[in-house]
Amino acid sequence: MTLRKRIIACLDVTGGRVVKGTRFVDLVDAGDPVELAARYAAEGADEITILDIGATRDARPALVDLIGRAATALDVPLAVGGGVRTLDDAAALLDAGADKVAVNSAALRDPSLVERLAERLGSQSVVVAIDAAAAGPGRWRVRAVAATEETGRDAAAWASDAVERGAGELLVTSIDRDGTRSGYDLGLTGAIAAAVRVPVIASGGAGSAGDVADVLEAGASAALLASTLHFGILRIGPLKASLAGRGISVRLPSPAPSVEEVATWLG
Repeated sequence: MTLRKRIIACLDVTGGRVVKGTRFVDLVDAGDPVELAARYAAEGADEITILDIGATRDARPALVDLIGRAATALDVPLAVGGGVRTLDDAAALLDAGADKVAVNSAALRDPSLVERLAERLGSQSVVVAIDAAAAGPGRWRVRAVAATEETGRDAAAWASDAVERGAGELLVTSIDRDGTRSGYDLGLTGAIAAAVRVPVIASGGAGSAGDVADVLEAGASAALLASTLHFGILRIGPLKASLAGRGISVRLPSPAPSVEEVATWLG
């Protein structure tokens, strides 16, 4: 059976508001996180991801109250990241209503954290987020703390290590493409997808339905979208209709669009 590809709406949050920038800087306000999460879920998002992008930098836990309110408003899985440094941090987010917890910088500092999280919470709840930048032809290096710190780690090697330690999913963001709407880094996504046995979520660079289709066909199990949704460049229903038109298996929004709507969306 062919597994359906997923479309995940991502909300980068700081100061209680959704923000979006380019290559992790020049942030602008994009709205209320709970309202946007509920809207994207209603429009057909398969999952919602909330990343508290200031939590690690400010050395504080993610906003548990916000996560609780978002979880209450959703009927799709919710993944949360940012500021997860310990088992207790992760457990607090799951207790608040999150289904998955993403860990990034803390896992790079102490890779055994991934093992402890998987043992305590189950691999299905553990997402390792990898922010990577090109370091030459066919090579990518991992950065930490909202992409501000070089780690020297090879992205594919770290991905394999994280999975061996118990990560059930990888969220791979191209720093070079983030917010540019110039297309995902297909080389990065394909290299990591080929190196691991767990789902890979591609992030960074979506600008069109074609970009999303390309990265899903390159090996990603899911595509993460942020600014293209926040600023109305893409809508989830039309996007999924376009993907289905290319033969990509996706869950179409319910109720399913009419033939006339699909024809309009596909031009």
